Amino acid sequence: MDLVLSPEDETFRDEARRFIEENYPADIRAKMEGGIKLAREDFVRWQKILYEKGWIAPNWPEKYGGTGWTPMQRHVFDQELGRAQTPTLVPFGLAMVGPVIYTFASEEQKAHYLPRILASEDWWCQGYSEPGAGSDLASLKTRAVRDGDDYIVNGQKTWTTYAQHADWIFCLVRTSTEGKPQEGISFLLIDMKTPGVTVKPIRTFDGSAEVNEVFLEDVRVPVANRIGEENKGWTYAKFLLGHERTGIASVGRSKKQLARLKEIAAQEMSGGRPLIDDERFADRIADVELELLGLESVVLNALAGEAKGKPPGPESSLLKIKGTEVQQGLTELLFEAIGPYAAPYIPEALQPGWNEEPVGPDYAMPLAPTYFNWRKASIYGGSNEIQKNIIAKMVLGL
Repeated sequence: MDLVLSPEDETFRDEARRFIEENYPADIRAKMEGGIKLAREDFVRWQKILYEKGWIAPNWPEKYGGTGWTPMQRHVFDQELGRAQTPTLVPFGLAMVGPVIYTFASEEQKAHYLPRILASEDWWCQGYSEPGAGSDLASLKTRAVRDGDDYIVNGQKTWTTYAQHADWIFCLVRTSTEGKPQEGISFLLIDMKTPGVTVKPIRTFDGSAEVNEVFLEDVRVPVANRIGEENKGWTYAKFLLGHERTGIASVGRSKKQLARLKEIAAQEMSGGRPLIDDERFADRIADVELELLGLESVVLNALAGEAKGKPPGPESSLLKIKGTEVQQGLTELLFEAIGPYAAPYIPEALQPGWNEEPVGPDYAMPLAPTYFNWRKASIYGGSNEIQKNIIAKMVLGL
């Protein structure tokens, strides 16, 4: 299901592939292939390599540090990153708050924040969801009360990915209770070192602690850290979510998972018959491959629209739904393909320095936690049920 590339795009693909092969650190590659959890330094080191090459923000406008690539080049680059199984570029700065800043922020804010995001000098996290305000984000309760040149912020955010590493958090806060709930929200940038900010980990089913609760108690935030107008944060929040949902599709990484699934299914099992010879299992692989092919075509269409200055629209909801369904389908099939070796799960085995012999094939150990971790993909970024409502309203007019 590879695309037919033009000679120019083939040349670009070869250049990207060669650069990744020559510059991808061997120790990070080994961690990724073995399912070992990465430290913050691993993510930052790889991102700085891409930054020094000028390839860290393909989706940004050239004037702010983007590459100026065509939509196809951006898609090819994403596929090459997936093919090499590189670390995911941490999206909160590059793919989420960065576009909000270069689109809506003041010139002073752009000059300060954008270069630091590109250079991975600041690690960002997202302060959207709250207890009781996830899918219904407009019901958020975190308050920001004006006090001279500052806001005093009180509230709680939850499911905050990588907050334990973050230098900054972009937050939706309520600055007014008048009118519709969406009309009283503002968009603030908060330094995580500010007194009153507390981070507490949430242990998830796969044994990781990548999500957190963030408590804000009398946190003083300069008004200068507000993006755009007061009480207009809902506009910026929707813009950001469009970029987030488009990025969740991850076609390149799903292609890598598909290739891995086919390799595992083609191996002889204890009975001597490869799993791929089972017609029902082969049909399920074919189904998810077709879904991935359809997803890829929609991604290319969205990229072409962005290249013409069109921001992500309702199609981002479609990408989010189908992208996460494909990811979950692939991990489910991988989980089944390793059979009895899927059962043992030792969280410590995913940490550097674990010396026990793996149970079963080398590739089996990371598949179980990956399966459990990706169960949440259909929820974050706005649950798939909410995305279906958006499509029904914005596309079908229901």
